[in-house]
Amino acid sequence: PWDPPATLAGELRAAGYETRMVGKLHLHPKRKRFGFDVLELADSTRADDNEYLDWLGGEFPLDRWAMAHGATPNGWIGRPNHLPEEKTHTFWCVSRAIEYLEKRDPSCPFFLNVSFIDPHPPMTPPDWFFDRYAALDLPEPAMGDWMEPWEGPPRGIPAEKGPYGQRGPIDPGAMHNLRAAYYGLINHIDMQMSRLFQYMRDSGLLEETFIVFVSDHGEMLGDHQMYSKCRAFDASARVPFLARAPQRMGFPREIVCDQPVGLQDVMPTILEAVGAPIPESVSGRSLLPLMRGNDVGWRRYLHGEHCGMYRYVDGNHWLVDTRYKYIWMSQTGRELFFDLHEDPLEERDLSQQADLAPWREHLIEKLRDRPEGFTDGQRLIPGQPHEHMIPTMVPPGITVTRPKL
Repeated sequence: PWDPPATLAGELRAAGYETRMVGKLHLHPKRKRFGFDVLELADSTRADDNEYLDWLGGEFPLDRWAMAHGATPNGWIGRPNHLPEEKTHTFWCVSRAIEYLEKRDPSCPFFLNVSFIDPHPPMTPPDWFFDRYAALDLPEPAMGDWMEPWEGPPRGIPAEKGPYGQRGPIDPGAMHNLRAAYYGLINHIDMQMSRLFQYMRDSGLLEETFIVFVSDHGEMLGDHQMYSKCRAFDASARVPFLARAPQRMGFPREIVCDQPVGLQDVMPTILEAVGAPIPESVSGRSLLPLMRGNDVGWRRYLHGEHCGMYRYVDGNHWLVDTRYKYIWMSQTGRELFFDLHEDPLEERDLSQQADLAPWREHLIEKLRDRPEGFTDGQRLIPGQPHEHMIPTMVPPGITVTRPKL
């Protein structure tokens, strides 16, 4: 079981807050509360221990419908949802959040985590949202000069065939539908968040609540002939991060920050905002100075990594600062380098022209004490085996082995 030394909900609960979770949250064990008073979990559209599907009942067999149409929980097919909007997971999350706010103890401060599955496969927004974007000319996928060449015509599914294919071209119609569906899912969330904020405004809560809006990952959407998540490229790794403080806290409005920040900064930001202590185990930093327009002493770069969830060879580490991104593929040793100011779509690899030595040194220092052996302290060492990303969730009797490269 996961046993973190501290959680955001746990620290807020200790500070006297009601703590409520609605929607998607990966937990192990699944019903361990990790500091939440109440969990209303709906991790996916798959029918296992899921409050949303319990509420939906047998009226709409969502999982069977989705699988029959190829719209899998980690796939790339875009199409309209068969459900009316008011029966979707996104609508359900906001409805449950509003009901909680209506019935909560008004004498107690609250922490409410509303977590949508979308925008995420299955790419099935309500039909109005799909149709809106399907009728538009949408941006074509970015294509980098560093891509491995693909021989042969586009096909109906990615080269790594199947509903979970991760690489390769698909036919233009399928690509258009994929992108239309993704934009439709985002639009649907925007409208439902407006419904939540309108309730908070009408009830007087909006100007009393510190709000953070983030996402856990993006989506490649065919950029560089890639799909899904787990990539170092901005389409996958760069996500919205918005924070809004009550006006009484005195923060300037509409500050746009270009400093490197990450999801590890959410917990210390919220804890400092409410005056709660930040545990020593927390690796992130409070964003309150940046929200005041003060970036003095901020981190020089942000480090990200992924072990290669779908393909072992896609394991990566990356560093990004206010302008440049360095990527090291931890299994193959390949390096990529991008100027994000001049090339925001990461189409031009500058690794052969740039001096990468300082970036390698930064990454070596970051990985120096890691048990996988990514570095000996002098150089980066590719091809190191590592355990499954969540070894405690591998079923008993199953051995996860490192495939040959």
